[in-house]
Amino acid sequence: MAASKIIVVGSMNMDLVTSTNRIPAVGETVIGDAFHTTPGGKGANQAMAAARLGAEVTMVGAVGDDAFGEAAMNNLKQQGIGTDAIRIVEGCSTGIAAITVSDGDNSIIVVPGANHSITPAVIEAQEEVLKNSDMLLVQLEIPLDSVIRAVQLAKKHNIRTILNPAPIQPLPMELLEMVDYLTPNEHEQTLLFASTDGSVKQLERLKEKCIVTKGSKGVMLYQNGEEILIPGVEVEAVDTTGAGDSFNGALAFALCQGKSVEEACRFANVVGAISVTKFGAQAGMPTMEEVEGFLRTLNVRNAKGRNIE
Repeated sequence: MAASKIIVVGSMNMDLVTSTNRIPAVGETVIGDAFHTTPGGKGANQAMAAARLGAEVTMVGAVGDDAFGEAAMNNLKQQGIGTDAIRIVEGCSTGIAAITVSDGDNSIIVVPGANHSITPAVIEAQEEVLKNSDMLLVQLEIPLDSVIRAVQLAKKHNIRTILNPAPIQPLPMELLEMVDYLTPNEHEQTLLFASTDGSVKQLERLKEKCIVTKGSKGVMLYQNGEEILIPGVEVEAVDTTGAGDSFNGALAFALCQGKSVEEACRFANVVGAISVTKFGAQAGMPTMEEVEGFLRTLNVRNAKGRNIE
């Protein structure tokens, strides 16, 4: 099967990751266990997830003219991701995410930096690349008007679109009506619907587009008014940073490969689970070979469980 052509419009950051036994309370100082830097940003993470599975990925984003920006660009290039559409903004810092990891979970503060320079005009300059893609994948760490413009161009050229509404913010119905798939987590779904000024009929249509990630509990989707729960895959979590991004990149890849929505969700669920077994957002994202090996092991484990019963 031909490679999936995915264009990702979104953020590029450098993650500044601190590991600690306990996240400090306000005004408190604790001693951390380790610190390291690793390329991140929801856009770059999702691009990486799809590329490691074998997709042909183009990244549209921006970095500053600093060491973090250079490292982030080189990291994408090493994975074969197209970087010609990434702006290097002079006199601006690359976005950063300050991440604290404790007991397998995390808290994050994002400083956008160069990501705010991605204007609608920047998106329009990449229309030719976009129209030759199979899927557009967008998030909300760049200006909202640029996200809207990207989706408008995708709609114009009949390109399917996944909107990962994170970090969550009030979104216009125009945007929500245009996208094909929405991938909030449980918290984001609640806020998304609460902040949407739409009719009952519109909200029901939006619900049918929703693929809700529920962490270790799995994924919820809606078909013909019914909820379908795809259970989580049991793994030992090391770092949950980037799990949702792994899911989104894998979902885009699987849909481009012709899988049904439910099949694509099951595949993406496994990819997301594997990603939390390693430290770091992009470092934990599996290749297709790793996914296939994990599935073989999982099938053997399940078969043994059935035999015991």
